[in-house]
Amino acid sequence: MIAYAARRVLATIPVMLVVAFVVFGLLYLAPGDPAAIIAGDQATPAQIAAIRVSLGLNKPFLFRFGSWLWQILHGNLGNSIFTGLPVTHMIAQRLEPTLSLMVLSSVLAIAVAIPLGVLAAAKQGSWIDRAVMALAVFGFSTPVFVVGYLLAWLFALKLDWLPVQGFESIRHGFWPFLRHLILPSVALGLIYIALIARITRATMLEVLSQDYVRTARAKGVGQRGILFIHALKNAAVPITTVVGSGIALLIGGAVVTESVFAIPGLGRLTTDAILQRDYPVIQGVVLLFSFTYVVVNLVVDLLYTLFDPRIRY
Repeated sequence: MIAYAARRVLATIPVMLVVAFVVFGLLYLAPGDPAAIIAGDQATPAQIAAIRVSLGLNKPFLFRFGSWLWQILHGNLGNSIFTGLPVTHMIAQRLEPTLSLMVLSSVLAIAVAIPLGVLAAAKQGSWIDRAVMALAVFGFSTPVFVVGYLLAWLFALKLDWLPVQGFESIRHGFWPFLRHLILPSVALGLIYIALIARITRATMLEVLSQDYVRTARAKGVGQRGILFIHALKNAAVPITTVVGSGIALLIGGAVVTESVFAIPGLGRLTTDAILQRDYPVIQGVVLLFSFTYVVVNLVVDLLYTLFDPRIRY
């Protein structure tokens, strides 16, 4: 177990190197010149060229990538082209809203989706099963921003139960913090709920058809014991897999959700940086998201051995 964990941790190093190269290369090939944006519409070619030299944009690609990678290895993500602030400082300022949104969305999705999937499998073919699957189809089919606008219109504008936008730090009180995150978390978590519920139902149906489940029923084990002790435990590996892979949905959806609800998180920071061609900020945020996804999948791999003792590495 320890040896496998060490190998998986070491395996993340080349993965992150490839991610860093791809991110840097895509931004290098992207249209738009940050020097021209900084200089303004009235700037002369000489002024734009001078800004490019000052920013180091005139140097070869491999030289710029090597210099940037060397700075990252020393904990420096560079400075923003427009604000001049360190990228690490800008990320730290925006980290709490995004982290809070993703954690609350994940907890909500897992707490709702797994019981719904188990219930749908237990009531296969009933109206409950059809209702859960209809919710899953709705969650997959409806864009995050549409769900966000509908929730904001109903619960914020019409009923005036919750704030329509903004973010309150948990330092200002737990209830104000939670009130500002309920609508964004539901909007972001809906597609995650749909994904987990569908996989849970499908996996549970497969497990419930196994011989050992029929044997447990023949021995008089109750329905609750069969569902949550025998079946769910053996269905945990694929469910855990989809929970881990679904983090990518949360990362992508966070950008849209933060724009809809005006949350000053990393999603808004990324959007603003893309519009301004602020390459150091874009690279820093994408690397952080990529590292988060790699770490989550590492944790998922390690959890396999806890849910299924037959798995040995």
